[in-house]
Amino acid sequence: MSEPVRFLTSFAQSVATMALYGPSHPARSRSVDASYRLLRDLQTHDAQPEFSFLGDEVVYGQHPLREMRDWEWGARLAAAGVQRLEFAADVTREEFEEFLEGIVARLAMPLVESSQMRPAGGRGSGAIRYGAIGIRGESRFAPLVPEVTLPTARLSYELSEEVATIEWMHEQVKAREELPLLEAESVVRSLAVAMHGDQEMLLPLLSLREFDEYTTTHSLNVSVLTMALAEAMGMGARDVRAFGVAGLLHDLGKTRIPLDVLNKPGRLTDGERMVMQNHTIEGARIILEGDRDLDLAAAVAYEHHIMIDGGGYPHRRIARKCHCASTLVHVCDVYDALRTHRPYRVAWETAAVLEYIEQGAGTDFDPDAARTFVDLMRRMEGRIEHATLADLRTGVQETAAAASP
Repeated sequence: MSEPVRFLTSFAQSVATMALYGPSHPARSRSVDASYRLLRDLQTHDAQPEFSFLGDEVVYGQHPLREMRDWEWGARLAAAGVQRLEFAADVTREEFEEFLEGIVARLAMPLVESSQMRPAGGRGSGAIRYGAIGIRGESRFAPLVPEVTLPTARLSYELSEEVATIEWMHEQVKAREELPLLEAESVVRSLAVAMHGDQEMLLPLLSLREFDEYTTTHSLNVSVLTMALAEAMGMGARDVRAFGVAGLLHDLGKTRIPLDVLNKPGRLTDGERMVMQNHTIEGARIILEGDRDLDLAAAVAYEHHIMIDGGGYPHRRIARKCHCASTLVHVCDVYDALRTHRPYRVAWETAAVLEYIEQGAGTDFDPDAARTFVDLMRRMEGRIEHATLADLRTGVQETAAAASP
């Protein structure tokens, strides 16, 4: 058993023990001592260990702990708002025990998370921090036991963190050619929660206001639509999330396209069209170089413009069937693209887009995916929440202003 696994196992045992016994019970002290000792052992090799809990996945630093897949405590911590956990090199035993007490309280009565995230612990030492997976490099950690329960925000404002993370992901790809996988998976999980926030499926979609926002809004919308379609076709939760990640990353290659080409108001030249169409190949390359385990997302990035009858791009010398995820993303991609204003045309009405998809079933689109999508969108009429990026940013500013003394 590796040191990170030993520590997490002991950590969970300590939380369980503290929930059972009072402060003066000797079993409590023994459990905390053992867990703290394993943490210090781990810190001899990694001074500031970081863990991420993504439902059925536990990640140490950037490395998934395969032996802890489906670890029940990972799901419990994530559900309580502890998706990421970091320990400073100088954490004391007193701070560690105080932190464990906060975890016990949070698991017993989880509260709405704050968007302003700070160090854990009553004195705010910053030795132990936790919070939601999001934009790296920013202070996004919350107090372990918030003093008040925060009111639930409007749904349209709940996506502000996801939008900011998508924008940051694209900047990372542009500037460093790095693919932040943990953040992508976290966005998809947040979208899945937002879709079922009222026990009934709702589609939280973004509307475009500025053309420069297209890559961000389109990525989020295709992810939401793909997960809804996958769910409507009877797929399990894990496949739905995997397809959601593929939808989120399907146009990643467009981060390589100059904005003057991406947003050109007139017809593209042959050279510009080649640059535009090359985003499928470029996107697959970025994804595979970022993480070999994302072969599904890479396949979707490469195939999502290929039609069922073999048309579209990129051209393949040997005809073969596209992955099921690619056929779903293709439908959702076309739907969102046509219903969005672009520099060279106005947005189509929803009814016209659905009719176009119906007519293309069997030639452009997979028949089952097309029919299911059209039926889904007609049933979802009235249950689609639209917001613009301006709405989201205004909502965040208003919430922050109201919370300030």
